[in-house]
Amino acid sequence: MKKAFKIILGIVLLLALAFVLKYFKDANSKEVVDYDVEEPFYTSIQTKTVATGKLNPEEEIELKPQVGGIIDKILVEEGDLVKKGDLIAKIRVVPNEQNLASANSQIRTARLSSDNSKILYDRNKALFEKGVISKQDFENSELAYNQAKEQLDQAQNNYQIIRRGSLSGGGSANTNIIAQISGTVLEIPVREGDQVIESNSFNAGTTVATIADMNKMIFEGKVDEAEVGKIDEGKEIKVILGAITEKEFPATLTFVAPKGKEENGAVQFTIKADVTVEASTKIRAGYSANAEIELAAKDSVLVIKESLLQFNRITEKPFVEVETEAGKYEKKDVELGISDGINVEILEGVAEGDKIKVWNKATKEDDEDEDND
Repeated sequence: MKKAFKIILGIVLLLALAFVLKYFKDANSKEVVDYDVEEPFYTSIQTKTVATGKLNPEEEIELKPQVGGIIDKILVEEGDLVKKGDLIAKIRVVPNEQNLASANSQIRTARLSSDNSKILYDRNKALFEKGVISKQDFENSELAYNQAKEQLDQAQNNYQIIRRGSLSGGGSANTNIIAQISGTVLEIPVREGDQVIESNSFNAGTTVATIADMNKMIFEGKVDEAEVGKIDEGKEIKVILGAITEKEFPATLTFVAPKGKEENGAVQFTIKADVTVEASTKIRAGYSANAEIELAAKDSVLVIKESLLQFNRITEKPFVEVETEAGKYEKKDVELGISDGINVEILEGVAEGDKIKVWNKATKEDDEDEDND
């Protein structure tokens, strides 16, 4: 019995020894990971920001009536080219009955005053000619009579304006809406028969038409607070339209807002730029656009790819691993300059010719997947 136990124990020990030997053999036979390396190189580098916005006419005018009424006739269509002084629309005045009654009452009152002043004037004139009253008294009565006539004329004019819309018009007089600038009719928000409200100190009035000079276009966009301090008025930028992506339009920055507005948790600053548009290029108002703004640029600087950088988890300072000998690497802290998102400038830490470890090397499976794609 003891002999059988010893035999079984010996077999178990032999199997355990064989397993241990095989484990160490497999561990020692694993391939050492061979990382790729890349070297720093010299190149030009630029940092840019993109501002989103729209392309709008620099000069855009809304035409509003000076007298309320009904749109009687519209003589242009959206998209038409007009010149300054062209007739855009006509308005038929519809008088307010209450205002008419009030104006008519003012006429009667002014006429009574005028008639009474004339009687006094005629009487004083006769007395003055007989030498009964002084010249001063006669001149006072003459002045009162002339003022009464003027008030009557004014009351009659007010009545005509309320009733007809003008002093010289007929019974259905029209007021004219005239183009104030030369340009393109962008919008006509009203139709014939629509009622419109006059523009005055208390009301903006109804917009009859919008006209803009499409030869002078500006870009209006917004940039983040982190980048607004790096741009100045007068800077040359590039504008790319959403509808014409294959072409870039040169522009000059003309305005950077002195005050930002918070939008979605970030402070944004409005910018404007004059855009140069060729006459052969057809542009429409309101095109979405992106402006590429160069923030910084350097020529012939030492750079590495940003993908080579690693960051200390505690200090968050950047470092790279430089090869000292085959398969061995040493950490080196680096000081960074400007970056374009692909390459980053190296100010200190590595030199030209250093072999930097590609630490985030793709696996064979990843390479095969990319090849299949």
